[in-house]
Amino acid sequence: MTDVSADEGRAKDPGTNTGKLWGGRFAGGPSPELEALSRSTHFDWRLTPYDLAGSRAHANALHRAGLLTDADHRELLRGLDVLGERYAAGELRPDPSDEDVHGALERLLVDEVGADVGGRIRAGRSRNDQIATLFKVFLRDHARIVSGQVLDLVDALAGQARGHLEPGAETVMPGRTHLQHAQPVLLAHHLLAHAWALLRDVDRLRDWDARVAGDSPYGSGALAGSSLGLDPEGVAAELGFTGSSANSIDGTASRDFVAELAFVAAQLGVDVSRIAEEVILWSTREFAFVTLDDSWSTGSSIMPQKKNPDIAELARGKAGRLVGNLAGLMATLKALPLAYNRDLQEDKEPVFDSVDTLEVLLPAFTGMVATLTFDAGRLAELAPQGFSLATDVAEWLVREGVPFRVAHEVAGACVRRCEELGVELDELTDDQLCEISPALTPAVRDVLTVSGSIGSRDGRGGTAPVRVREQLVELTAVVQAHRERLA
Repeated sequence: MTDVSADEGRAKDPGTNTGKLWGGRFAGGPSPELEALSRSTHFDWRLTPYDLAGSRAHANALHRAGLLTDADHRELLRGLDVLGERYAAGELRPDPSDEDVHGALERLLVDEVGADVGGRIRAGRSRNDQIATLFKVFLRDHARIVSGQVLDLVDALAGQARGHLEPGAETVMPGRTHLQHAQPVLLAHHLLAHAWALLRDVDRLRDWDARVAGDSPYGSGALAGSSLGLDPEGVAAELGFTGSSANSIDGTASRDFVAELAFVAAQLGVDVSRIAEEVILWSTREFAFVTLDDSWSTGSSIMPQKKNPDIAELARGKAGRLVGNLAGLMATLKALPLAYNRDLQEDKEPVFDSVDTLEVLLPAFTGMVATLTFDAGRLAELAPQGFSLATDVAEWLVREGVPFRVAHEVAGACVRRCEELGVELDELTDDQLCEISPALTPAVRDVLTVSGSIGSRDGRGGTAPVRVREQLVELTAVVQAHRERLA
């Protein structure tokens, strides 16, 4: 009998294709075109630490089930640790023949510990439950990072608000609806409005995490579960979950957790873009509300006088990118039959991009907000303009017993008279006010000042200084509670 070398024997073995986790029933390998289309290591290689963590937990489950000897278990864990160390050192790389991160790491593990030991790790699991689980762990980690960065931005807004709340010297500004002068408000009140919106985004991330935490798909196998007596709950606990999937088909096929995170990222981008748009407007010469710090703005290659709000503009643009990632992902998921389909390879790049976009955008945006310099004099000058005290006149009349329907008409008549005379409301004389309505006594002048107007709005959520100071304390406590949960 002619001797056959080990290498030759492997070459004739119709087993798994190199770098792939399948192949036994195929007479030949995939075409180069199919390989190119199927390959995902160029974007899923970043999941390596999570795949290795899942493999450690799975090896432990196999050992508990009596499917690994103590020696094989130790050797698998040693090999996985070596791969983790090589990855951390930047020395671990996929091969061009590797189809995805899972196949690449199994190949590398086999290289490290040998085929007899390394080949045991795949028992009782599928790429379908692997990717669903490790993707959740990856996104949970990055949702925490993004949450912390959002809280930093909230702190920057709160810091600006605090700096403009000096008792007796609070910075006032023209509040707007429809971008027209509406009513005077405190600058701090306006800034904190953005902060509360961002805190709701942190709440959404927290709610999302709570849902994801209770649903580890590991143990679902390809779609029907495992017959090997493994312990999905134990694997879930080891990977930081609070529970495992109740339904193996749902565990492997659902991607609502990806879509939901993409939505929160898009909503966060939209909320940041609203601040960005105001900074862009406020820094124009026409508004002149704020000056951008040199370190957080850019210049022009041809116009030497320019100071451009590039961070705000990029934030505004990236909001569209985040919305697009969500829309593309939802289109991919639409009408997919159960269970796993290869379409789901397309779920990662959009949300990877959304996470990456936020993690680079938020620190820059926070720096810009923290270093804005507001022109308090300019804001105070504009606060009463545009007849922004008209509502105060109407509400003063209501307190004097006039029906609001009548009071609204009287206040409107005051505005019309001001337009005829080219004056502001507080410039109408006592006689002119009385001509419009006898109910407009000189006492109305108590509300024809910005401070009087702002101070009168003292219900919860109002812009009165006392309420805004309480609001700032409340917001600070919410931020602290979020940080404690993230710690």
